[in-house]
Amino acid sequence: MSFDANLATERPTFVTHLECAYTGKAYPADTVHNLSEAGKPLLVRYDLDGVRRTLTKDALSARPSGLWRYRELLPVRRTANIVSLGEVETPLVSLPALAKRLGAAPALVKDEGRLPTGSFKARGLALAVAMAKELGISRVAMPTNGNAGAALAAYASRAGIRSTIFCPADTPEVNVSEIELQGATVYRVNGLIDDCGKIVGAGKTEAGWFDVSTLKEPYRIEGKKTMGLELAEQLGWKLPDVIFYPTGGGTGLIGMWKAFAELREIGFITGKLPRMVAVQASGCAPMVEAWKTGVEHAPRWENAHTFAAGIRVPQAVGDFLILRAVRESGGFAIAVDDDAIRAALDRTAKDDGLLLCPEGAATVAAYEQALADGLVSAAERVVLFNCASGLKYPLPPVTRSLDRLAPIDYASL
Repeated sequence: MSFDANLATERPTFVTHLECAYTGKAYPADTVHNLSEAGKPLLVRYDLDGVRRTLTKDALSARPSGLWRYRELLPVRRTANIVSLGEVETPLVSLPALAKRLGAAPALVKDEGRLPTGSFKARGLALAVAMAKELGISRVAMPTNGNAGAALAAYASRAGIRSTIFCPADTPEVNVSEIELQGATVYRVNGLIDDCGKIVGAGKTEAGWFDVSTLKEPYRIEGKKTMGLELAEQLGWKLPDVIFYPTGGGTGLIGMWKAFAELREIGFITGKLPRMVAVQASGCAPMVEAWKTGVEHAPRWENAHTFAAGIRVPQAVGDFLILRAVRESGGFAIAVDDDAIRAALDRTAKDDGLLLCPEGAATVAAYEQALADGLVSAAERVVLFNCASGLKYPLPPVTRSLDRLAPIDYASL
């Protein structure tokens, strides 16, 4: 069966309504929504009894790989509205050198850098743009630290939807360039991502765009949810003990926790769910502080700084959902400094041959720290998330050269 079978085959859909994640109030499906009346994220709810009666593991395994195989647990009603750039199943890559050095069971990295536009943002934006198309939205806008903007630009162009994107002035040049090249209009802003988000929110009425900021529309979380669906299936429906996730806006962590709950409800998984670990940089760690102090909402982190730009999010609209997933799972939030992130990035590339993005390297550093602190044991099965290709980030310069016209001392090479 070809990959295109997922894109061409009509499937039954089971969305019943949307629900305010904070108050529980129900909202109608199939209409345009941003946040709830309470100013909180809306979650998509399904007739899970209907899914259980309709979808089997055998039927699922017979379909081509890729996120669109999970249609019964996704919100797109009509196949014609799917927007795809070839979303693959991302591999699980072991780190044997790391395991040997730490004396621990081999950790697995789910390498999201293999997706279109080189990052996990493709999952969320594929769903957000498909639903924008389904709901008749013609223009979208968002703030970005880089990778989300690239994904939105690509999928919006694919769908024939106009996109406008705002990014902090220090966003890596490769991200700004790819956003513009893939059809969006991109602006650099003298501020952080939440400052860019304020511009998007303030311009909605006058500019007429739809805000697809993290968790300010209901469907990016459904795309990110597929990380959890895919991981469970890859591991034979036996989930790992611990998941380390680089956490900025936190859509992926929230989405995976939602995925595991839905999979348990339809009978695909049983037993204990993974402990969810929110990984942040010490220069921007609002979730870590909120987790430590036991509060439900994290105050804005002032003077946020880290070279891992994807987790430089001073304040997350879904903070309470991140903290809820961490606490319900028995997990924790942990911060690592930039030196530890750089060291983990370098070691993983040199020792295990896997080039991580800085945010992915943060999960390696956090795993090492958590082992040392006794927060996880060496025997536990651990999955780390690498959220983007390391090739999208500035790489260290190499100045070593060789003159082919001069005598070469081969023994010294």
